[in-house]
Amino acid sequence: MNFSLKGGLLALILLAASAGVALAQSPSTGGPTPAAPTATEVPLDGGAALLLAGSVAYGLRKLRARRRA
Repeated sequence: MNFSLKGGLLALILLAASAGVALAQSPSTGGPTPAAPTATEVPLDGGAALLLAGSVAYGLRKLRARRRA
């Protein structure tokens, strides 16, 4: 086995072993229950704009590279 395969296998084993610990628990302290969002609420923030700007920049870079070649 080469080094990258051993590292990937180790990461997979650690991920599988920690899955039971990472499970969410229900609120047992009697705190307020979170309100369910309505169907019209969409959490759009700066991440969507950054993704759009990045894809436009990547597309322009590819077009410029195609024209040069």
